[in-house]
Amino acid sequence: MSWYEDLNLWSGFAEVLFTPERARLAAGVVATSPLFAFAPGSRVLDQCCGVGVYTAPLACHGYQVTGVDLHPELLEQAAAVCEEAGVKATFVRADVREHVSPGAFDVVVNMYTSFGYFEDHDDNLQVLRNAHRSLAPGGRLIVDLLSKEMYASWAGTPKIVDVPGGMVVMRDRILDDWARYRTDWTLVRGNVAEHASLTCYVYSAAELRSMFELAGFEEIECFGDLDGRPYDGAATRLIVRGTKA
Repeated sequence: MSWYEDLNLWSGFAEVLFTPERARLAAGVVATSPLFAFAPGSRVLDQCCGVGVYTAPLACHGYQVTGVDLHPELLEQAAAVCEEAGVKATFVRADVREHVSPGAFDVVVNMYTSFGYFEDHDDNLQVLRNAHRSLAPGGRLIVDLLSKEMYASWAGTPKIVDVPGGMVVMRDRILDDWARYRTDWTLVRGNVAEHASLTCYVYSAAELRSMFELAGFEEIECFGDLDGRPYDGAATRLIVRGTKA
């Protein structure tokens, strides 16, 4: 079983992955980011939606949102978040390497480094191709992640995140000549420690731009954060946006 198929990772480390702060920031992005100023009523596909961190605020802004994820338990949580917010969204259990709805969406989003999960680089490219096929002409794909350039500044330095009653220690290693990275997490509460690890591809802006081109996108742009700032030495994220002709 691959790491992303292990629900224990997503549930056991939910306090790190799905924090209230992250939900608040996502709501702020949807409300204020120029990259999220979609046409009213836009049909939006949220790839790897998880517990609906972006799905719910997108639906709150009147977009017709479909969230796709592999885990039914996460989809149930996402549906509950939307219900609590008083909005509706459609949820589909599917592998993003296979999920395609030809021409059904105006926007596809893949947020918070939910890209690069698969061991085969071509599978990651297929996710972009599926997004392209699922977009109507003129539709846009937005991918948000930490880039190779950003990992270069702090990879290898352990990081500690406080959680209620304990802490999570994170350690990163670069693999395969900077093609991928491995993150090891240890959750410590009292005398109990839980471990998890994940391995992802890590892409530079130039590499991801090339993948967008191979997937068929045009008008490809790179940004340094979701506020639309340039992708330069001050960037905090890599945001790549492409358009289907």
